[in-house]
Amino acid sequence: MLDYRKLVDYKEVPVLNKPTPDVSIVVPIHNELENLPRLYAEVCAALDHQSYSFELILVDDGSTDGSIGVIKQLAAKDPRVKSVILRRNFGQTAAMQAGIDHALGQVLVTLDGDLQNDPADIPMLLDKINEGCDLVHGWRKQRHDFFLSRRLPSKIANWLISRTTKFPIHDLGCTLKAIRREIACELNLYGEMHRFIPILAHLRGARCCEVVTHHRPRIHGKTKYGLDRTLRVVLDLMTVWYMQRFLVSPMKLFGGIGIITFIASLLCCLTCVVMKIVGGFDITGNPMFMLSAISGLASIQFFSLGLMGEVGTRTYFHSADRTSYAVRETLGWEAEAAPIIEFRSATKAA
Repeated sequence: MLDYRKLVDYKEVPVLNKPTPDVSIVVPIHNELENLPRLYAEVCAALDHQSYSFELILVDDGSTDGSIGVIKQLAAKDPRVKSVILRRNFGQTAAMQAGIDHALGQVLVTLDGDLQNDPADIPMLLDKINEGCDLVHGWRKQRHDFFLSRRLPSKIANWLISRTTKFPIHDLGCTLKAIRREIACELNLYGEMHRFIPILAHLRGARCCEVVTHHRPRIHGKTKYGLDRTLRVVLDLMTVWYMQRFLVSPMKLFGGIGIITFIASLLCCLTCVVMKIVGGFDITGNPMFMLSAISGLASIQFFSLGLMGEVGTRTYFHSADRTSYAVRETLGWEAEAAPIIEFRSATKAA
């Protein structure tokens, strides 16, 4: 039986007496038994000598290989390690949302549990946050994955997403990201939406930037990604495209299509009348008459969808006290505003 205590240095860890940590490292875990000790050691090595405190949140997403036992051991030995154990495998997006919901840090860093992301890059992302960015996402410029099954579909997906959303990005699939807490709390992740975090944050007015990060080959375990995920990403892209353009006013989309189909119905109807008057064609057997009727019904349906979408949008915003805007800062309400906690950078502390 593998003795994990030999793989991790369980020395006493000094913990700063602070109510909340500066940084929360959120790591979704699914069957990463052999990677967990090294993941813990590398995260600690990257952040132990920095001037800010951190917590490591390991979210187990229905592991069946014994990962839960290692997570509990790490949490018992180091108070900076927190564990969130999900009841079953809900998927990476749900696991990441669970970690974000439980995080207490002023800056949240998301990281893959397979060690292909390098934890040593975390301080670089935090430096960018301290320079004024709201979200920093990694770019795996030199990837160590199979070309046909991983790199080629990723390149195609990134190109398609960038062209569709008009959001300049090279690598939307990189899990390594740093994001300010107030931005992360505004995101609702579901489906495969975790890879669209930069775009969703950009829709809320976040200042996003991209940095080149290290990418390493997987040493232990099996990849959870395949070609089928590319298809699911394309479907989620349609959702993001809709949210980007028509979330606040869906009538602009469905009403616009409704107007087009209504005009098509009128033109087809007029064509039938002209054909009857000029050429004596039978209206009841004329295909243009059928097309006019179908187009008219379609226009009614699209207008109805637009109205239901408008009602749904208002329910979405009002029921959860959401707004269609995001405020970066206010002036003149200092006495009544909640205190703003600044994130300490290593450079400032030095």
